[in-house]
Amino acid sequence: MSSPSSSATSSAARRVVLLLATAAIVPGLAACGSDDDTGSGSTTASTEAATTQAEGPPETTTEAAPAPTCRSVEQPEPRSGEPDQPEPKPARLSGTWTVTMRTSCGSFRIRLDTARQPKTTASFKSLVSAGFYDGLTFHRIVPGTVVQGGDPLGTGTGDAGYTVQETTPADAAYTRGTVAMAKSSADPPGASSSQFFIVTAADGGYPPDYAIVGTVVSGMDVVDAIDAQNSGGDAPPVQPIVITKATAKKG
Repeated sequence: MSSPSSSATSSAARRVVLLLATAAIVPGLAACGSDDDTGSGSTTASTEAATTQAEGPPETTTEAAPAPTCRSVEQPEPRSGEPDQPEPKPARLSGTWTVTMRTSCGSFRIRLDTARQPKTTASFKSLVSAGFYDGLTFHRIVPGTVVQGGDPLGTGTGDAGYTVQETTPADAAYTRGTVAMAKSSADPPGASSSQFFIVTAADGGYPPDYAIVGTVVSGMDVVDAIDAQNSGGDAPPVQPIVITKATAKKG
């Protein structure tokens, strides 16, 4: 049996050992606490980054451009007394040409098919450069099929005072955006003067009898706006549609 003095000494010794052990552990706990803080911050940052990545960039919305509208204009007087236009010189057009037509419904551009129809495009470009089309109207609309213009009388019976004759390509296709020259049933295939039409259908389905001017390369929505001014059948538009200015540019 241990004596009281020996037991007290032993207890005191154990207390010293425990104190030393605790002192040694505490710094370790502090260090662990520091590591835990750093790890927690990294984990939080990683979580936030993952969340941001998962959410992705902010969504954007693209609003469709408003459809062209036709402004109200007066019906031009017919040009019954104007002199006939001279035949185009040169008689054949070459190179790349673009015609811009500004109308009361907006503007559209036509790329001329000079390679396949050099005589027809020379005539059309000559009339444009002479200002022949300025102030004329689209006098006829067949809804969802064609819009037609270029008549100085505004009735569908006028012309430039001369006729061009050129064979139309056998593979001529009158698809949406095609610009071709109008003619009467009495005229031979490929004949043209000043009246032209633009196809608004996916395919007009016409035989290769109408000389081709070119294709609308921009502003087809304006042509559609002209088409929308129909009265429900093959007839003049419900309001005047005027070509305010036509210009031709090479290149």
